[in-house]
Amino acid sequence: MRLRFILSETVKGLARHLAMTVSVILVAFVSLLFVGASGLLQAQISTMRGEWYDEVEVSVYMCPQASAFPGCVNGEATQDQIDAVEERINGTLDSYVDNYHIESKAEAYENFMDAYGDSAVGRNATEEMMPVSFRIKLVDPENYEVVAEQFTGQDGVERVIDQGATLEPLFLVMNRASWITGGLAAIMAVAAVLLISTTIRLSAMSRSRETGIMRLVGASNLFIQLPFILEGVIAALVGALLAVGALWAGVHYVVEGWLASSMTFTSAFIGTGAVLTLAPWLVLAAVVLAALSSAYSLSKYTRI
Repeated sequence: MRLRFILSETVKGLARHLAMTVSVILVAFVSLLFVGASGLLQAQISTMRGEWYDEVEVSVYMCPQASAFPGCVNGEATQDQIDAVEERINGTLDSYVDNYHIESKAEAYENFMDAYGDSAVGRNATEEMMPVSFRIKLVDPENYEVVAEQFTGQDGVERVIDQGATLEPLFLVMNRASWITGGLAAIMAVAAVLLISTTIRLSAMSRSRETGIMRLVGASNLFIQLPFILEGVIAALVGALLAVGALWAGVHYVVEGWLASSMTFTSAFIGTGAVLTLAPWLVLAAVVLAALSSAYSLSKYTRI
């Protein structure tokens, strides 16, 4: 009987303030959409960093026939200088190196022609112009500086390039986008709290006569407040479910359906499973936020 009464009062409250209820749903939807987007973006960054960093190599380029780099003033790297680099890789740096490959002039020329063969630069290039290089895969890509220090300035070494450095600007942009969406989510969460509090307060004020009668017959604070709290929780819950649905659709159709098929050079994309993992936390956040803001708003309007 009590449960039926509470549910009846909750439905009445939602219907009585339909416009405000829809507003709460929309604000909860937008705020949780930003929260979810921020979380998924962080998951995407972690996925890309994990896969791409596994493929990152440190490239040690030996001096070619002609080079403008200061370390190559003595001309092309000799075989002894090439052997010295390999010896250091197998010696001092052995614990840092997972594996390495020596790219010969022939391999370098073939790769260069694949990339630039149709251009004027490619038509003028010859195999003898290509540098010998070492392609080193590290156990931990973060140890790039340790490797670079070993070869920078060594005789016969033109330059040392970390492929991971080219990825950092991309991760930086994505991280900043994540921070922006997180900031917007925080602002919208504050708006959601204020709107829920206002809606529940108006609902309580419009039914002050009913709550007064309930006080007179000995109803507890919880019994009086529960229908109002449920109004806020239900509205926020609907908004959370809409946000989860929008996030799922975005990942399914945009990430899995479009990006994954158009960017075939990598498989480092999150899937809808990431949304399903995040969904319970979004729903829980919506319920807790709505319940707490509603209870606080009601504390001085329905107190016995």
